[in-house]
Amino acid sequence: MSKSKETSKSADDEKKIDDEQSPAQEKVIEDDKSESSDSEEDNDNEIISDLEQKVSDLKDQLMRTLADGENLRKRTLKDVEHSKKYSHISFVKDLVSSVDNLQRALEAVPEDKSSLPEPIKNLIIGLEIVEKEITSTLEKHNVKQIDPLGEKFDYNFHQAMFEVPTNDDEPGTVVQVSQKGYILHDRLVRPAMVGISKKIDENNNHEKKIEES
Repeated sequence: MSKSKETSKSADDEKKIDDEQSPAQEKVIEDDKSESSDSEEDNDNEIISDLEQKVSDLKDQLMRTLADGENLRKRTLKDVEHSKKYSHISFVKDLVSSVDNLQRALEAVPEDKSSLPEPIKNLIIGLEIVEKEITSTLEKHNVKQIDPLGEKFDYNFHQAMFEVPTNDDEPGTVVQVSQKGYILHDRLVRPAMVGISKKIDENNNHEKKIEES
């Protein structure tokens, strides 16, 4: 009888111990779950942050690529336009030299052609027509002559070959054109070779007159 009571008491003690330990164990389990949940949340936030950074980097690369493509397109269009406008400038330089020779030949013809034989007259007339057609064709293709007689000297389009002492024109005025110049669109093909006016030094002129007298 006594042994049965001891056994029953022992069982009750174990149950009491288990009951006392159960809340503690549950708390530990809950703490473990909470820590695990926090860890998973931190991990998810880190993954999201990495993905957002990658998206930002890819977006930046895309924008740079698009900008580079647009710049390349603009440069290509500019190069094509430049090629269309100026690719034949070397040909124009060679051609205008021939035009110069033709114009010099026509300038050597006397103004009074009445004494010339009829075939020569017809030849000259034909050459004048050809010269006008060539000039017209050059202008049609944006090649223009620079004939600055009477204009102010401009170093961008004129090349001074000599000075002409005179008080009839303002100093720096083009008073003689030795060779006409040409421009293609807005680019200089060849400057005009000119003589420009220079003011006569009154003192030197006075001394010269004294010496002559």
